Amino acid sequence: MSTYPILDYLWIIPLLPLLGAATNGLLGSKWPNKIVNTVALGATGLSFACALEAVREYFASGQVLVHKEFFDWIIVPNVLHPDQPALFRAGFDLQMDQLTVVMLMVVTGVGFLIHIYSTGYMAHEGGYYRFFSYLNLFMFFMLMLILAANYVLLFVGWEGVGLASYLLIGFYFLRKSAADAGKKAFIVNRIGDFGFMLGMFLLFRTFHTLDFNRLFTLPAMHSWPVEGWGTMGTFTIACLLLFMGACGKSAQIPLYVWLPDAMEGPTPVSALIHAATMVTAGVYVVARSHILFTHSETALVVVAVIGCATAFFAATIGLVQTDIKKVLAYSTVSQLGYMFLGCGVGAFSAGIFHLMTHAFFKALLFLAAGSVIHAMGGEQDMRKMGGLSGKIKWTYWTMLIATLAIAGFPPLAAFFSKDAILFAAFSKGDSGGHILYGLGLFTALMTSFYMFRLVFLTFYGKPRYDEHHVHVHESPWSMLGPLVVLAILSIIGGWLAAPALWGGTDYFTAFLGPVFGAGEAAAALDEAAAHSLEITLAIVAVISAALGWVVAYWLYAKDTGKPAAIAKSAGPVYTTLLHKYYVDEIYDAVIVSPLMWLSRTVLWKIVDVDIVDGAVNGIARGTSEVGDASRHTQSGNERSYAVWVVIGAILVIAVVFWVRLQPTAQGMVR
Repeated sequence: MSTYPILDYLWIIPLLPLLGAATNGLLGSKWPNKIVNTVALGATGLSFACALEAVREYFASGQVLVHKEFFDWIIVPNVLHPDQPALFRAGFDLQMDQLTVVMLMVVTGVGFLIHIYSTGYMAHEGGYYRFFSYLNLFMFFMLMLILAANYVLLFVGWEGVGLASYLLIGFYFLRKSAADAGKKAFIVNRIGDFGFMLGMFLLFRTFHTLDFNRLFTLPAMHSWPVEGWGTMGTFTIACLLLFMGACGKSAQIPLYVWLPDAMEGPTPVSALIHAATMVTAGVYVVARSHILFTHSETALVVVAVIGCATAFFAATIGLVQTDIKKVLAYSTVSQLGYMFLGCGVGAFSAGIFHLMTHAFFKALLFLAAGSVIHAMGGEQDMRKMGGLSGKIKWTYWTMLIATLAIAGFPPLAAFFSKDAILFAAFSKGDSGGHILYGLGLFTALMTSFYMFRLVFLTFYGKPRYDEHHVHVHESPWSMLGPLVVLAILSIIGGWLAAPALWGGTDYFTAFLGPVFGAGEAAAALDEAAAHSLEITLAIVAVISAALGWVVAYWLYAKDTGKPAAIAKSAGPVYTTLLHKYYVDEIYDAVIVSPLMWLSRTVLWKIVDVDIVDGAVNGIARGTSEVGDASRHTQSGNERSYAVWVVIGAILVIAVVFWVRLQPTAQGMVR
């Protein structure tokens, strides 16, 4: 028996959720909820257990890259030279390295907790088996994405999570808003995916492989000079195309518009797909492709600028939203921007570190919000809440921990991960880096403000709901248990980097060092050398978070009449933020409406109805008319038939004589 059975059969990890999805999808409609739970939780729980064993085996094997080729999936042989390698090969190849370990633990661990939570949250919903089938299917595709050893197999998982997201967002398909949100997510993601495919095509055309192990170790690749703004070459174009796909999946400007609408799906969907896993797929792809991006200064600048702009832009919208899930949705868009900012300034490990900590506290925020909605009988408007802290204490305390974490208070998780990104941006040393740092710091202040605004509106003050009709109650332990676990992870999740505060080792960066190479090691050395600067910036970040808390407390806990007065005095600014800068309306006017007009007026009424249908129907009408005219010759009168025979014979004889009398090429009559 193999010493490392799971590493030798990595396909077991994604296969288990796929079996769970198929079993519940085919048979679940006939089963009670308990059996559906057993299948769904058993599949994800076993997958999580296998992932833990795979990680243990990976450490036992010396933390070297594990690359397994199981079978050829797509192969194009060299017909002209059969003795030479195939022109193209895409195998079912899986791999594990340090980056895979982090993603694997996040996806299976947080995913399993959300599955447990869902058993309580969705207990009284219709289509229970269908929900868990979709949830398991999503887990399968996400695991394929992070375990894939080439871009082609990664793209299967990439498209698969898009499909599963569409199904889960539109789970309440009888509700038009949910169906529209699912379609919007699917279409917007297809725009980004088109760029991703073009990026893959360009990489294959240039390097003749899409296998990570071969592509990232090609000597030709490493000998190419770094491309800047004046050298828009292969690496820059390929990276920008891949980043276009990442902007779709990870909801960055200009393709972020689908994610806030995706809150139409059940709250566990928001937690799993739009906080912890799927939306981080773009960040993962950029980090996985770091060797390509480090060859293009232009691409890195674009990633950093788009990430920082998205973080700032989404945070400003989150300041005034009143739907509890919409606040968290724009917060997610903003935090994803932070991750791209980290990758764009070359601190890939910091970006992945924030990805991991964000999975903990943002999943906790969404699940706690779901617990609030559950307690309020489905209400999501924070203006109709208030005074809940004493009635749902477990939900309150876990959400408060998550809020302190995302705001960046020490020693909670985001204090370390967000500080690492801001420090990396400031350490660029140029004016561009300082601008990115300043915007990132101000975004952190806004994050603290709108998150504590959420807490004060939801849990403090007098109840703003009808207590005779709304019977507030705490959630069952199937929902509270995952909240407690995620709260603990939100507290301790950043401690791997804690020793760096007193001049020690950042263990997370050191762990990912073999993946991200010498560039990250140099960054770690710079951080150690500039330890006093890091401490100063960390203090500034904490002061910024505290300032956000003070302003939120003053406006929403102490002087509760002030926000309305400010909103009235702000006038157009407040209205613009409340309507999300009218981006959806602009997209509708500039893109959606013209396309709909083109589709209905030109493609449907002219091309389809007039040309295609017209040609088909015209041929049918012509055939019918010819048949109708010819049927009158069938009179049943023998004398009439004899006349037609004579006429036909005369015509045949006339034609024969006419042909015979025609001159030949030699001038002779035939």
